[in-house]
Amino acid sequence: MYRLSNTVRDYPWGSSTAIAELIGAEASGGPEAEMWIGAHPDSPSKASHPDVDGTTPLNELIATDPTLFLGEETSTRFGRLPFLAKILAAEKPLSLQVHPTLEQARAGFAAEEEAGVDRSAPHRNYKDDNHKPELLFALTGFSALCGFRAAHESAALFTWLAETIEADPELTDENGSAVLAARHTATTLSQGDLRGAFTDLLSGGQDVVRLVGLASAAVASGRQTVPDTGLAELESLNGFYPGDPGVLVSLMLNHITLEPGQAIYLPAGNIHAYLRGLGVEVMASSDNVLRGGLTGKHIDLPELMDTVDFQSLGVPYLEAAKNMLGQEIYRPPFDEFQLQRIALPGDALLAGEDVAVAQNGPVTLLCVSGDLLLDSPRGDLQLTRGESAFIPAHEAPVVAKRLGEGPAVAFAVTTAETN
Repeated sequence: MYRLSNTVRDYPWGSSTAIAELIGAEASGGPEAEMWIGAHPDSPSKASHPDVDGTTPLNELIATDPTLFLGEETSTRFGRLPFLAKILAAEKPLSLQVHPTLEQARAGFAAEEEAGVDRSAPHRNYKDDNHKPELLFALTGFSALCGFRAAHESAALFTWLAETIEADPELTDENGSAVLAARHTATTLSQGDLRGAFTDLLSGGQDVVRLVGLASAAVASGRQTVPDTGLAELESLNGFYPGDPGVLVSLMLNHITLEPGQAIYLPAGNIHAYLRGLGVEVMASSDNVLRGGLTGKHIDLPELMDTVDFQSLGVPYLEAAKNMLGQEIYRPPFDEFQLQRIALPGDALLAGEDVAVAQNGPVTLLCVSGDLLLDSPRGDLQLTRGESAFIPAHEAPVVAKRLGEGPAVAFAVTTAETN
């Protein structure tokens, strides 16, 4: 087993305190958005072993003997560590985004490589050739936009905006173009045309920009009762991204607030945006993102339209499977990963209970509270709060044992079970 040290990414939307508080580290003073735990070449974890001097990037370590570290099945099927775990701490909204299917990622990456588009170019869509299905487990209350709501519900919100702006003498729509844009969007949505409404908003001109400002003012004025949480969020989003069409697109999406311990999964094509909160995020090992608003970064509208799934499917909540000890395993419908929450109680009556770490190949594990011991036939590794480990496939079985008097909690990621 290998101890890991992990990179924290300083994206501007990140919290300046949440990750540091979770892992018991000193805050940098700047935004700390994501801590990556895995072998993605952009920010691989550094692996160390008591029998070896120094550290090695995890992707390079695995490459020395993929079959040994990943197991024959995972190595043959994926050729790399197939998952990436993150601690995500959002203080400001992330961009509206969607992730491609595996086929789209492979085709898009190959096309951009052939065209000679630099991988660091701001207009590059595909940083690698992999898809990026995701799971998000909330550690705190966590707000997000996730997938399309029913079209008729969104139509009612745009109708409310048009009527409210038109009726309020303090809201000036000089040539009526903003109200016209709202009514046009409502009509398109009432016909069930999510694609058409989405396209019109993102490709709209100054009429859409004016509508964003007037819609935010209508909500902020307090002169009308706001009938929906999506509208209530609109003012906040416009504060972060003034005039951005994505502010209006948010009215077409499900607005959810996860309680700590709840989880969602996001398949390819599901347009979403994380708004605020702290969570454990697991995904296929990729950094492919197509943005659709709430951003100053590049938006490739044609590519985005080919990627978004324009179905109203509800919120993809993910329930855990639990065993007799209350351990939870989250199994989204993806081949690359599953997430295990390991809780070792501090109760003296249960102190002797060991918990098997779910291993369907390689494992990355992060301890978020307490102290624990990972014990395998090949040796053991002690972890304290904030420390993490890589467990190669050949080091099985591994059990987690609580150390000390208090409870311990850890999150372990491994490949999905195969039938």
